[in-house]
Amino acid sequence: MQWLAFRGSLVLPTEVRLGTLLVHGEQIVDILAEGAALPDGCMVVDAGDGFVSPGFVDLHVHGGSGADFMDGTAEAFRAALKCHARHGTTAMACTTTVAKHEQILATLQQTRAFRKQREPNGSRVLGAHFYGPYFRYEARGAHPGGPIRAAIEKEYSAYLEFADDITTATVAPEIEGAEAFARACNKKNVRLNVGHSWATFDQMAQAVGWGARHVDHLFCAMSDKSKLRNFQMYPMQGGVLEATLYYDELTTEVIPDGKHLDTSLLNLALKIKGHDRLALVTDTSRALDMPDGEYMIGPLDGGERLIKRDNVGMTPDGKALASSVIGMDDAVRTFWQMTGRPLWEVIRMASLTPARIAGWDREGGSLERRKRADIAVLDRDIHVQRMFIDGRELNLAR
Repeated sequence: MQWLAFRGSLVLPTEVRLGTLLVHGEQIVDILAEGAALPDGCMVVDAGDGFVSPGFVDLHVHGGSGADFMDGTAEAFRAALKCHARHGTTAMACTTTVAKHEQILATLQQTRAFRKQREPNGSRVLGAHFYGPYFRYEARGAHPGGPIRAAIEKEYSAYLEFADDITTATVAPEIEGAEAFARACNKKNVRLNVGHSWATFDQMAQAVGWGARHVDHLFCAMSDKSKLRNFQMYPMQGGVLEATLYYDELTTEVIPDGKHLDTSLLNLALKIKGHDRLALVTDTSRALDMPDGEYMIGPLDGGERLIKRDNVGMTPDGKALASSVIGMDDAVRTFWQMTGRPLWEVIRMASLTPARIAGWDREGGSLERRKRADIAVLDRDIHVQRMFIDGRELNLAR
């Protein structure tokens, strides 16, 4: 097995410091002081004035390079996984959309295949983020409305046959069948999210009782006191937003592309949830690394159109956002620039925190001894220079 030594500014869980990260085979074996002696025959990877970072972990990602995971083909998976590896992501949860039953099953089948046999030059597949069709219709965002439906055991039991390949599953707590679906997920050890919901605070409390522990894209496609006042004039009541901020049991995520949320909302989320309960996600579509123009969210057959313009996805009428079009390197860079937070903290929210939410933090998500050597070599401006998964360098050519 080969010895590798990564020299430069090491992005560790609580600091950035000069040193050498020593890797043997697939595993990180030591963190050495700057200038320490190395094993004979050790190959040196020098980051120069850049950074040696843990590879990023994306919990919410739909595709890239013209491909969506909901295309349900090996070709689409390969294209998207290679695309995100070029942007620093070494592990991800391939995210579904609202779609027909057979289309969702096809994506779960491909997820299983790529978990077992990784794309050599692409991101590692942790599993699927089962995301839709169990949304509230009015909170569907840019997803197609037609396939949204109640959670019925006869259908979701087929999805949960892939439980070992599902990292997280999202449900709107107020829809028909939500509790039974949540409890079925618990029995299969599938982590439960809340998303695309107009639930009340009380309904969110119930969902926490069912085992919900994460909320998708904070501030987006969710209820708050203003939305709920349309249904009940007084007293005002909280919704998904307020419950997410209130419950310590709930982790959450933000899309830091500079379009979905402004600096004040990013800072608010971080202040209340902290860097161990707030993850950065891309929620990016097939339009990543593609020119401006029209694309499809979800499967080509039955998905919803979006327009890529001004470095974001929009609905065709230009009146609402429809996913991001950035990679995780851009998300880290943007959050860092907008908030001025320490780099180690920002990268932690794009690596160790999502790894912990996904239940993968014992294996990856940080530069620590005995963890997998999933490493991104970044320049001073957080642009990817080289990528390694399990200590093997990826070919980043398109």
